[in-house]
Amino acid sequence: MKASRLRLGMNLWPPFLFAGIRVVALSDDFRYAKVRMRLRWYNRNYVGTHFGGSLFSMTDPFWMLMVLRHLGREHVVWDRAGEIDFVSPGRGTVYAEFRLTDEQLESLRAEAAGGGRALLWFPVEVVAADGTVVARVRKQVYVRRKDRGAERGAERSAQEKSLDAG
Repeated sequence: MKASRLRLGMNLWPPFLFAGIRVVALSDDFRYAKVRMRLRWYNRNYVGTHFGGSLFSMTDPFWMLMVLRHLGREHVVWDRAGEIDFVSPGRGTVYAEFRLTDEQLESLRAEAAGGGRALLWFPVEVVAADGTVVARVRKQVYVRRKDRGAERGAERSAQEKSLDAG
């Protein structure tokens, strides 16, 4: 799928659409993304600042999607953990930018080679238009080669068949 089509789809995706989250940039090589969220009545919390769940949501899928795009279908890639640290109140438009490096990809490939699992933390800051940090988010991405999982699936399938026969 082209980056422009994915960007459009994400902007129409209900969790983003109804939180006011917009993907404003997604590079053709899936190495860079920029997301924006304006403060609206429907994404404010009780005290009139950005709802924390929306701040986290605007950062949620990008690392996993960008890594998956580069490692390809021979890998299983998913989010394993996430953390958010609220630094200052978000009172206006906020942004998050994601930059995937060769070093991050090589680290994941190397750890997942030979049937291993790779876990890597990716940081991103949510910043206000004036550059003030609103939140720091970390997402942990899990990677492994699918062939390892296929072997396990075949083992499970054989075990299930033997149980059914017995």
